[in-house]
Amino acid sequence: MRYSVIQPSVVAVVVTYNRRDLLEECICALLQSDYCNLKIAVVDNASSDGTEELVRRRFSQNPAVHYFNTGKNLGGAGGFNYGMKKAMELGCDRIWLMDDDCIVRSDSLSKLIEADQALKGVFGFLCSKVLWKDGSMCRMNIPKISFSKKIEGTESSNTPVIFCTFVSFYLKSDTVREMGYPISDFFIWADDLEYSRRISRLHQSYFVPDSVVVHKSNMNIGSDLAADHSKDLGRYSFAYRNEYYVFRREGIQGRIYYTLKVLYHKAKIRRSKDRSEYKIQLINKAVAEGRTFDPPVEMVGSEGNSHEGT
Repeated sequence: MRYSVIQPSVVAVVVTYNRRDLLEECICALLQSDYCNLKIAVVDNASSDGTEELVRRRFSQNPAVHYFNTGKNLGGAGGFNYGMKKAMELGCDRIWLMDDDCIVRSDSLSKLIEADQALKGVFGFLCSKVLWKDGSMCRMNIPKISFSKKIEGTESSNTPVIFCTFVSFYLKSDTVREMGYPISDFFIWADDLEYSRRISRLHQSYFVPDSVVVHKSNMNIGSDLAADHSKDLGRYSFAYRNEYYVFRREGIQGRIYYTLKVLYHKAKIRRSKDRSEYKIQLINKAVAEGRTFDPPVEMVGSEGNSHEGT
């Protein structure tokens, strides 16, 4: 396709759930962007903390901000699936995905646009450098060059990657039309892993270090079942089930990587001795589910009924 988009229209899709204050900061930062051809689609997973009231009070007069309530909690995966559909309905050349605790800089988007222009639009996705609140690399958002190797964060130019997260994830609407939407049935965890890999298997994709955002997560750690002492451990079943799906698509190499990863996690759990029997049973059950988990991929034009938004 001949590259002709000079000032592409962009829709930033922000998925939120019961984090009203962070969402407000996220939207305000987006509105300070030095790139003007930007709309914001706020996807509210039926928050109960006054999120809708906040958005309508603070931003209803701003034509760039569009609010959509999903009507129920669709999880992160369902929220991004829903939000990308809304972005396509709004009409755009590019879509920029992020969580509600992603705080962009004024030039975060323009740096992605510059990379887009330099690549003449030939890419699958672009992703930003994600820092934590203290300025260090945010560990849960470090893109990967291969199954096990992450970028270092010191790169001075666009670096090819195969996996990244939905914290400042940038792609063309044409790519969405070709590849479809993220898988809603994942609910939480690995939806971005699956989607970024679905794209990078066919189209070279890049880490753009000049585009920087801050991820205001509570702690700068990735998900770790062995170290998690919370009561709500059942959510990890989504991670192990979903990742099984992702890596079984990679053939024998992917299956070996996933098996070794699970064995390593089980060894860590046994050493920690914290609810180890329950945690290992959780993994075993999730892995068993992953063997037959075969969710549909929605393509553009196959969408079902959508909820109302304003």
